[in-house]
Amino acid sequence: MAKLRPGQGGAYPNVLRVIKDGLQSASEQYAAVVRKEADAPQAALPLPDKVSSTTAGDDKDNENEAEYSVFLAELAEQAERYEEMAENMKHVARENRKLSLKERNLLSVAYKSVIGPVRASWRITKAIEAKEKSKGNTSQVTKKYRQKIEVELAKICTDILEVLDKDLIPSAHGAESKVFYYKMKADYHRYLAEFAIGDKGKESTGKSLEAYEKATIVAQTDLSPTHPTRLGLALNLSCFYHEILESPDQACRLAKQAFDDAIDELDTLSEEEYNDSTTILKLLRDNLTVWTSSEAETTAT
Repeated sequence: MAKLRPGQGGAYPNVLRVIKDGLQSASEQYAAVVRKEADAPQAALPLPDKVSSTTAGDDKDNENEAEYSVFLAELAEQAERYEEMAENMKHVARENRKLSLKERNLLSVAYKSVIGPVRASWRITKAIEAKEKSKGNTSQVTKKYRQKIEVELAKICTDILEVLDKDLIPSAHGAESKVFYYKMKADYHRYLAEFAIGDKGKESTGKSLEAYEKATIVAQTDLSPTHPTRLGLALNLSCFYHEILESPDQACRLAKQAFDDAIDELDTLSEEEYNDSTTILKLLRDNLTVWTSSEAETTAT
């Protein structure tokens, strides 16, 4: 079967024109609808002054191998080579030992930096596909491209979820690390639920909710309302209710409760947690503003 070329009949030229002319408007549409989460990569961490000769040598023990992998992850972050950063932190996670706060953050930043642009690409492609359909264009080109992106998304999510289930969650000690890992597990199942359909979509949604609930139980028992990990959990859980479960009322209730509880104890914030906690509080407030105004417009309509 001969391939359809540009300039020939059929829907193919229309697809290219939509993709070319609609990309900017689709990008703007994506920016308008995406909800703020505690997902933004953190500021780049400073590199260590040096790697010890023992770490760089051939006879590194497990601890030195982990130290070396952390160094490479930080180096990859500075070079914006996030897939390599993720691979190095995955190696550290699989050493079956307790990760430090710095190492947990590096792992989180690595995978967020890998999956973030892919999620953005999916949303833009999805918007272009919807625009095609609204014009009566039945071509499968954009649909197949979206499905290609979904395969990439699924691979990234499956990769980190395997590390969480096999290595990090079973060996987690302490409330903060347990909440961190359960939240991370919930987030990546949520990313799968954004595009999965049928039974796979239901499974991802259920696993995401289950992990969020486990994290919430530990957070509400052992972490203060102003703790940045607890606030980040509340932020992402509220986004889950709003975007995946399509329950804006519950999303607003969760976000408002977390915001109010933290404001009541704001004076107890430690200096090292102040910036992170207040940043997440602003995101909660911003989401509440957007969600309540959207609901008001819907009611008025």
